[in-house]
Amino acid sequence: MKVLLTGASGYIGSATLDALLAAGHDVIGAVRNESKADNIRARGAVAALGDITDHVFLRNVAATVEGAIHLASPGDQTSPGAEDAAVAAILDGLGQTGKPFVSTAGIWDHGSGGAISETTPFRAPQITAWRPRITERVLGAPGVRSSVISPATAYGRGDALLHVITNGPRIGADHQALAIIGGGEQHWTNVHVDDLAELYVLALDKAPAGTYLIGANGTNPTAREITIAASEAIGLRGRVAPEGVAATVERLGVLGEALLLDQQVVSTGTQQLGWNPNRPTIIEHLASKTSHAA
Repeated sequence: MKVLLTGASGYIGSATLDALLAAGHDVIGAVRNESKADNIRARGAVAALGDITDHVFLRNVAATVEGAIHLASPGDQTSPGAEDAAVAAILDGLGQTGKPFVSTAGIWDHGSGGAISETTPFRAPQITAWRPRITERVLGAPGVRSSVISPATAYGRGDALLHVITNGPRIGADHQALAIIGGGEQHWTNVHVDDLAELYVLALDKAPAGTYLIGANGTNPTAREITIAASEAIGLRGRVAPEGVAATVERLGVLGEALLLDQQVVSTGTQQLGWNPNRPTIIEHLASKTSHAA
């Protein structure tokens, strides 16, 4: 299948590009600059150089493919407008042809919960309060085989979000303890990025229209447990100390508010697609690391 992939050079996008190519798909990666274009060309994709907010550019690329996966996001205050524009352009380009379109949301959109599943209502924190509206738009789009994946906290391949922990403040006696975000008792559901990438490919190939999926591997360690493992990995011998809720919000703002969510995923609908996440857990992954940039 000829597939448009936005965010092809990003954290999840890079893994998804590899998974698509491994599955035999031809990929057109939408990227913003020539250096990113060179990167994805070297890995076997065709590069389309342009901005996801450029409706004509993205619509025209989408019109040439047999399916699309949307993973690009600025990750800042422009995200609501940029993602809304990208979804509109892709849907416009695909037309009412029955082609598959996989878009991306996120586990934070459900808020705190001890038994989160695909049927759990959205209660998004401030940082993603805009996103459920786009999710509903994609799921209800006529004439396409649409699906949306909400990834849990992703790790592996550079550990993007884990650097928020490993690069966090050293506190406690002699500043030798790694700060735990908040009090540390909140659970963080998670997924290895390569497992997640395979879910995107399965959704593209198999998900029925209107399918909403949570990409989580079924493990829900606490922030304290993850931070202890990170402390071991960076040579602090497991020494940790809670930063406290107020200090976390002061340091990280709306990101801190999201990281204070207590989330446990109990079941997902991904089994219907045959997804079997089997890579090391986040604790096992951290235990295998000899060092993290600190």
